Amino acid sequence: MTKTILTSRAAAVGGRDGKVSSDDNVINLDLVMPGTKGKEDIPTSNPEQLFAAGYAACFDGAYNLMARQAKKRVETRTNSEVSLLQDEADNGVKIAAKLVVEVVGVSQEEAEELLEKAHGFCPYSKATRGNIDVDLSVKVVDALSE
Repeated sequence: MTKTILTSRAAAVGGRDGKVSSDDNVINLDLVMPGTKGKEDIPTSNPEQLFAAGYAACFDGAYNLMARQAKKRVETRTNSEVSLLQDEADNGVKIAAKLVVEVVGVSQEEAEELLEKAHGFCPYSKATRGNIDVDLSVKVVDALSE
């Protein structure tokens, strides 16, 4: 039997025009349909934005772990885009992700090797593999911008 390492809990009410909250209330957001705005004084989000944030955080952690295992000292920023695309197969909607890692401290070749290792390790990458289009790239930079 597989050992559970962590369980996070959240609930949604009202779908894409509702509300989402975590069991500890750290996440407590109104949701709006993509492309629409909520009330001015209430922060809003959508499932794609939440998925993009989770994937970016998970992948950035995996990239840094792979760098540490390779005894490389790096600084990184992982930028994530999650898009809804028209699915021509059934005239519905599908999801796609794009991750761009900015890295300081290694060569472009080393950065690309770490990218592939991170993609093999990251739980979000494992969950999406073969299910959605994921576009990965990495670029070496002199310093991370604000």
